[in-house]
Amino acid sequence: MGYPVSIAPMMDRTDRHYRYFMRQITQRTLLYTEMVTAQAIKHGDRDRLLGFSPAEKPLVLQVGGDDPQLLAECARIAEDFGYDEINLNVGCPSDRVQSGNFGACLMAQPELVAECVAAMMAATSIPVSVKHRIGVDDLDSYDAMAQFVATVAATGCQRFTVHARKAWLKGLSPKENRNVPPLRYADVYRLKRDFPQLWIEINGGITTLAQTQTHLAQVDAVMIGRAAYDTPYLFAECDRQFFGSTEAVPTRSQVVHAMLPYVDHWTGQGLKLNSITRHMLMLFHGQPGSRTWRRLITENACLPGAGSEVLEAALAGVEKAANASVLV
Repeated sequence: MGYPVSIAPMMDRTDRHYRYFMRQITQRTLLYTEMVTAQAIKHGDRDRLLGFSPAEKPLVLQVGGDDPQLLAECARIAEDFGYDEINLNVGCPSDRVQSGNFGACLMAQPELVAECVAAMMAATSIPVSVKHRIGVDDLDSYDAMAQFVATVAATGCQRFTVHARKAWLKGLSPKENRNVPPLRYADVYRLKRDFPQLWIEINGGITTLAQTQTHLAQVDAVMIGRAAYDTPYLFAECDRQFFGSTEAVPTRSQVVHAMLPYVDHWTGQGLKLNSITRHMLMLFHGQPGSRTWRRLITENACLPGAGSEVLEAALAGVEKAANASVLV
C-alpha cells in the first residue's frame, strides 16, 4: 500500500536538486516536494514549481490550501505531471500559512479538511494523503486527533502522516515548533491500533535507521525530516534494510561522481552551481575531510562559470585529508 520510509517535505530544502542528489543515495525511499500552495499552482510557473526528473520518483507533491475546488484542480495537475501521490499539508504552523487558513490551523476544521480531501480524491486516480500534527494549541488531546482522523478517513482517505508534536500557532516560531513541544510517539502508536485499516506514518525527532526500525514495529511507515538533510548518507543503507534491495550500497565518492553529469546539465543552462551543491554540503558528515569538502565547495560554487570541476576538486581534497588521517 505504501512506502515504509520517506523523507519529509521541507521548505527551502527538498527542491528538485536535493531530490536528485538523494536518489544517488537511495533509490526506493519516498520523496516529497516542498509545500506548494494551491494558489501558486493555479497562477504560477508550473514547470518551475512542479517540474522534476523521472529519476526522482517515487515522488509526492505536497500542497497547501483550503479551497476544495482549487485543491481538486491541483490534484488533476499533479497527476498530469506524473506525481505518484498528492499530500495535503495540515501541519505547518507558520504565520504565512495561517494567514492563508491552511497548514496546522486546519486541524481545528476537520470537516473542511474532509471536504478538501474528498474533492481531491474525486479529481484524481493517484493516492491522496494528509500530513498533520497530533494537535494544535489547546486542541491537543488524543481524542481530538482521533476524531480529526476519523472525520477525514470517512472520505475514503487511507494515508495519514502524523508529526508527533503539537503545534502552537502563537508564541512559537516554525523552528521552535519542530523542537519545543514534546514528542508523543505513544499517541501515534495508539492511532494505528485504533485505526488498523489506515496507513499510519510517524514523523518527528527521528534521526537514525535504528530508531526507524523501532517505530516500524508500531506503525506502517516512518518519515525522517531534518536528519535527511543534515546527514544525507544516513539513507545509504535504507534500500537494503527496509526495501529488500540486494544492490551494493553506493560510496560517497560514487554519489559525487553520479552527480557530475547532472551538474554539467544544469550549469550549462545557466543555473548557479551552489543551487545544487548547497544540498550536498553534509555528504561527508562525520568523515575525515568533511570540513575540507564544505570549505572548497562553499568557496568555489558561487564563482562565475563554476561547474562539476568544483565537485571533483573538493572530492580530491576529501580523499587527501582522509589519507592523511590514516597516516597519522
